[in-house]
Amino acid sequence: MKLSRRSRPLYLQIKNIIKDRILHGVYPLGMNIPSEPELEAEFSVSKITVRNAIKELAQEGYLEKSSGKGTKVKRNTSASKLSKWKRFTEVLVEEGHHIQKQLLQAKVITNEEGTEPYRLFGERCLLIERIYRLNGKPYIHYTHYLTALLEVVELADLNQESLYGLIEDHDISLEKFRDEFAVAEAPAHVEEILGVPGGTALLQRFRYSYDDRGEVIEYSTGYYNTRMGHYVIHYDA
Repeated sequence: MKLSRRSRPLYLQIKNIIKDRILHGVYPLGMNIPSEPELEAEFSVSKITVRNAIKELAQEGYLEKSSGKGTKVKRNTSASKLSKWKRFTEVLVEEGHHIQKQLLQAKVITNEEGTEPYRLFGERCLLIERIYRLNGKPYIHYTHYLTALLEVVELADLNQESLYGLIEDHDISLEKFRDEFAVAEAPAHVEEILGVPGGTALLQRFRYSYDDRGEVIEYSTGYYNTRMGHYVIHYDA
């Protein structure tokens, strides 16, 4: 796998990729992640680079190293500032599902006047389109619009790491999320991607992500094929 050699340290990129795989069930709870030699070969990096990545994940409680027994996944939920809130994908992974992301496109666009992206970001912003697969089948379609401050995000990173993690890697702290829900028909190309008949009523989610100054950093629309599974919000009391 090719890593970016221009921006963040290699060990940090590997750490974030492994963490994202844990959170999406690629490396299940209680199972071993690939060995250090396997990770060195996959990412074409040195032993010390892999060990630094694993060391940080162990310090954060995601991994546990055992002499002669490999490195085991110890926790598969993120440590969020919003400690009472758990991401939807994490709930699915805890239930034993496998989540896979696929980047469809990422580009800088010119927003049309009168649209929500234009109101939030002005004439230009970064558009990211991707789908999530639930146990191999298309489940969610997302279109993200992000502030032009994030135009430097690399496409390879978007395929492997958490979008919100990449945002915070650019020294932007996300402090609050606001979700709105509706029932709507998706655009024709989204229906085709999700494999649903034309005119199907889908759960639609609008998300606004705010930084510590109250500025909107990301706005997204998502279409969920809830026939495959309900949308779940999990709170710890």
